[in-house]
Amino acid sequence: MSASERIPPRSVTPHELLAKGELTVRGRVREASNAVLYCTVEYEGVSAACVYKPVAGERPLWDFPDGTLAQREVAAYELSEAMGWGLIPPTVLRDGPYGRGMCQLWIEATADDSPGTALLALVEGEEPGPGWKAVGFADVGEERTALLVHADDERLRRLAVLDAVINNGDRKGGHLLPAEDGRLYAIDHGVTFNADDKLRTLLWGWAGEPLTAEALTALRRLSADLADGRPLAVRLAELITPAEIAALRARVAGLLRTGRHREPSGQWPAIPWPPV
Repeated sequence: MSASERIPPRSVTPHELLAKGELTVRGRVREASNAVLYCTVEYEGVSAACVYKPVAGERPLWDFPDGTLAQREVAAYELSEAMGWGLIPPTVLRDGPYGRGMCQLWIEATADDSPGTALLALVEGEEPGPGWKAVGFADVGEERTALLVHADDERLRRLAVLDAVINNGDRKGGHLLPAEDGRLYAIDHGVTFNADDKLRTLLWGWAGEPLTAEALTALRRLSADLADGRPLAVRLAELITPAEIAALRARVAGLLRTGRHREPSGQWPAIPWPPV
C-alpha cells in the first residue's frame, strides 16, 4: 500500500467550498428584488448548489448604505454561528462572475405543508389554538379578517431571538426553509444591523415572554465574543460600521437586562409587507 493510499481523502467544508470553489451561474431567481443568481460551485471534486448575490445587483435603499447588503448577510451568518444555532446556511463574501458578492449554500426546503408541520397559518377566531402563537389579525378580503399565527416551535423561537439581535427589518414567511433533516434555515438577511431600531418580523408570538435558559446562555456567550479584539468582533468590523457594532452590543445587553423577548417598539411597522 502506497503512502497516498494510506492517507484518507481530505474533506472539503461547506465554507471552503463556497469561498474557493468555481462558481457557474445556472439561472436567476426572478421574484427577488435584488439580483439573486442560482449557481453551482465546485472545488476539489466536491460540488453543491448555491446562491450568489453580487453587490452590483443590489438596489439602493434609503436607510442603508449602498453596496452593503451582501456584507450584512455574512454578518448575520457569523452571529448565527456564534450563538451556536446554525440557523443560517453557510455564507461567505467572495468574488464571482459579476464581481464581489454574497455566496450561500442552497437549501432545498421540504414541500410538506400538512397540518402540524406548517410554520405559518391564517385561522378563524381570536385565539391561536394549541401549538400556535398569535401574531395579529390580517385582512383576507371581502371585509373579513383572520388571525395570523406561527408554530410554537423551538426553532422559530431561537430565530426570533436571533432576529432581535441582528435587528432584522424583513423577516417574512418565505424566508423560512424547513429542511428534510428536520432543521430550520432562514435566508435573506440583507436589511439587518441598522443602528436604528428596524425590527419587522412575523415571529412576535413570544413578545414579552421570558427568554429560555438556552437563549440567555447564548446571549451571554455572544456578549463576551463581541468584546473589542475578540475574533468575532474583528470579523464584524470588516462587514458593518462601528456605530452598527455599538448598537448590536446594546441590543444584546438589552435582551440580557430584561430577560424577555422583544416587543414591538411602536415606532416602526412591526410586521413586514407583504408578510410572505
